[in-house]
Amino acid sequence: QVQLVESGGGSVQAGGSLRLVCAPSGYIDRYVYSSWYMGWFRQAPGKEREGVAGIVDNGSPTYADSVKGRFTVSKDNAKQTLYLQMTSLKPEDTAIYYCAAGPRNRLAGTSAWREPTAYFEWGQGTQVTVSS
Repeated sequence: QVQLVESGGGSVQAGGSLRLVCAPSGYIDRYVYSSWYMGWFRQAPGKEREGVAGIVDNGSPTYADSVKGRFTVSKDNAKQTLYLQMTSLKPEDTAIYYCAAGPRNRLAGTSAWREPTAYFEWGQGTQVTVSS
């Protein structure tokens, strides 16, 4: 079974930048991949998993208010890769970051993109630590 794999996490000082990458462990039919709604989530210790950003083909990216203007999500269908460019990082951004795939018809253009239960495939997560 193909799984999603995240990379790019690490430790940075406040104000720094990181780029997270998410790709399937194997090839996925291109029509299937392009049909997925892709989301980035994060989970800090003792907190619930929260939606950070979402993206779908032919749609506008969407972001949590806490990261607007600092994070940018993008998707390269040819490489079957999802990115999260994070700038101006803050200590409160410290968390494990996950990518996830969900049904386009349910998530595109709705607030449901924030709901972890709406996604059918998850990566294992990558740790991001921001020090002050």
